[in-house]
Amino acid sequence: MENNQKVAIITGGAAGIGKACALRFVEEGMRVVIGDISEDIGVQTRDLIQDQGGEALFVPGSIADKDVCRELADTAMNNWGRIDILVANAAARNFTRFVETSDEEWDSLLAVNLKGTAQSCQAVLPTMVEQKSGIIVLMSSVHYLEGRTEMPIYDATKAGIVSMTRSLAIEYGPNNIRVNAVCPGLTITDFHINKAKQEGRELSELQEMEFGALKRTAKPSEIAGAVYFLTSDDSSSVTGHALMVDGGFSAGV
Repeated sequence: MENNQKVAIITGGAAGIGKACALRFVEEGMRVVIGDISEDIGVQTRDLIQDQGGEALFVPGSIADKDVCRELADTAMNNWGRIDILVANAAARNFTRFVETSDEEWDSLLAVNLKGTAQSCQAVLPTMVEQKSGIIVLMSSVHYLEGRTEMPIYDATKAGIVSMTRSLAIEYGPNNIRVNAVCPGLTITDFHINKAKQEGRELSELQEMEFGALKRTAKPSEIAGAVYFLTSDDSSSVTGHALMVDGGFSAGV
């Protein structure tokens, strides 16, 4: 492999959108470091990539732990000597009604979705500054902008991620580092499939759901395509942007 082969770190990379990003990046010739709290699934994804001829490493643990974030960066540097891309995809979810949300639930979501995302960025930025190049994509949600009743504190953290995106873009733009956010709409991932099974719902029910102007849900690979665009030379003048990948939901339908 050439020494200039790009290296990407993907948090929450074992399944769903994160896994789709890892597979797309490897398809585009990158090496990937995958982080995830699900060790068994993370190892499976790493092995899948390696079996297909790609290069992937896996680091278990939560981004709420600063040491795990450092280990992700150290793994990339120690093995491949560079960090070109961070996709900060890892997130915790919560479905408790706003007035019933406990202090522990607030602390848990803030620790992962905001503090953990920030720690992921903190771990890679010194290397990117030294390289005078780098790309960061933070994973937000269409619901940072469009209100709903189901996930109030989750959506609040996703709004914070867009604010973080803009601040980092301004601060690190002079270092040739681009920072953007992707805001997916309803995307059917392993999480939704497993949750539906637990509730006794059929997969076909999920697949037939209407969402946005396109009247359909998205596939993880479609979100990964948008993430890849933001890491490619085709978006070389795009930074500080929150890209809606929501099938037109935010257009007001």
